[in-house]
Amino acid sequence: MSIAPPSMQEKGASVPFSAAWLGGLGAIPFVCLASALPFVVGEPRVMATHALIAYGATILSFLGGIHWGLSIGTESAGAPGGLPARLIASVIPALIGWIALLLREPTGLLVLAAAFAAMLWFDLRATRRGEAPPWYPKLRIPLTLIVVASLLFGATA
Repeated sequence: MSIAPPSMQEKGASVPFSAAWLGGLGAIPFVCLASALPFVVGEPRVMATHALIAYGATILSFLGGIHWGLSIGTESAGAPGGLPARLIASVIPALIGWIALLLREPTGLLVLAAAFAAMLWFDLRATRRGEAPPWYPKLRIPLTLIVVASLLFGATA
């Protein structure tokens, strides 16, 4: 049994190579920074933790920006609430990322982990509604699992 939405099983729903490659590269800082935390103390640990939170906030903002672009590209005619609702939803990840930057360790990391999980839910819903490409969950699910695991590991390291 697949957890993927039915639209992912359509022909031609494979992830474009460039998206897969760049997405994978984008996961490297999460894994490297989180993996370093158990081995560093003092100021280097503070810097590594801040770098992980800052990178997470940046990528979370990027994910919101994807939905901004999808919204204006299709003008969200059929979406509930239309264009204004989707645009508002697309800026929320940036605001959550900003809040995470203001929080201390491990709270900022936990906020980001929850936000990435929520963003995956939003992405899956958007795909089911035809607002995101059918291949998008195939990219987002494994990347989100890596990101959330890294953030949670960092929060507990």
